[in-house]
Amino acid sequence: MPAAILPFLMVLSDDGSTLPPRRNQAPIVLVGGLTTWGREELLGFKYWGGKGRDIQEDLVGRGFETVTAAVAPLSSNWDRACEAFAILKGGRVDYGKAHAERHGHARFGRSFPGLLKDWGEAGPRKVHLLGHSQGGQTVRVLTHLLAEGDDGERAATAPGELSPLFQGGRAWVCSVTSLATPHDGTSLVYHRKGLVEPVRRLLSLLADLPPGKGQSLYDLKLDQWGLQRLPKESLRTYTDRIFASPLWKGTQDFSAWDLGPEGARELNAWAKASPNVYYFSWSTAKTRTGPEGHQIPAPRMTLLWRPGSRFLGSATHAVEHQVPIDASWWRNDGVVNTRSMAGPATDAIAAFDGIPRRGSWNHMGILEGWDHSEILGIGPEHGGEVLEFYRRWAAFLGGLQE
Repeated sequence: MPAAILPFLMVLSDDGSTLPPRRNQAPIVLVGGLTTWGREELLGFKYWGGKGRDIQEDLVGRGFETVTAAVAPLSSNWDRACEAFAILKGGRVDYGKAHAERHGHARFGRSFPGLLKDWGEAGPRKVHLLGHSQGGQTVRVLTHLLAEGDDGERAATAPGELSPLFQGGRAWVCSVTSLATPHDGTSLVYHRKGLVEPVRRLLSLLADLPPGKGQSLYDLKLDQWGLQRLPKESLRTYTDRIFASPLWKGTQDFSAWDLGPEGARELNAWAKASPNVYYFSWSTAKTRTGPEGHQIPAPRMTLLWRPGSRFLGSATHAVEHQVPIDASWWRNDGVVNTRSMAGPATDAIAAFDGIPRRGSWNHMGILEGWDHSEILGIGPEHGGEVLEFYRRWAAFLGGLQE
């Protein structure tokens, strides 16, 4: 963990004597990115922590209330934000009457008991939202909808039937933290196989795992599209059916659109930073300059990300009315262009100077030599550092003035 990148974190001593004073008790909510999974899936292998590590429970053990919102792994940020709201507050997922009709899927989804039923009540009880990769986009959408609601949903829905998420006026978020998030999209979507190939490679690895006793191995949570897994259907057959569906190219209400530069530009046009919320971003990079001047994977990048990293490290894209991709996009972490991670181009972004500011992005710097999954504790390096990173970050968030 380079001290030059993390000066304010590294001054905290091991015995905690220099920890910032605790100014808020806001719970921490973890939201994963593309292909994320729940805590009981994948035989207990944690998205937030990896093998033998559990970031959520480590933080809980240190006095930081922490929960994981297991949203759908492949869905759009709008749909995932609606799911996160129901997972946290409790109740049935409402994707919105206008939204569901516009995109052709069911309005209602699964029901949840609520991880934080008193969210937004006495206090007021706010939360710290942490999103990895696409999860950073998702928590931005959730924060925007809570604060502003949605005009389209208010116009299309009778007041008594309108989800509280679309009403607006809910200042329920203390801070948003994004980790390796493609705020301006990832140019990986311009690869001839787009995002399908890395997702397919990952899911094929999951499909080869033996099913856990009494556990759901992996749940794609695409009920709103009528794409539930059939009884006795293998995970491999089910995922092949998903890849053959029109979702990857036939709709803009899906991750494949939201994660591209054009989809991100569209999202950024309306999901703006709230003036009352702290926004923090962490960038990651694990490439080096190759003999031809392109960016190539650094030694010990996670093998799964290497093909995508090579593409990201040399790809250019110049099509009228689309976001231009040039050499400034080449540096990457294997999945996302590093220049896309500091914050949305439509919001104010500034390097963190030691003073947290609301309403704009405080860029915490670049974690050099960390690839896209190592920030989660999954990969060949940094596993021994990742718990300490989140402990110190939780302490930092706990020291914010709510």
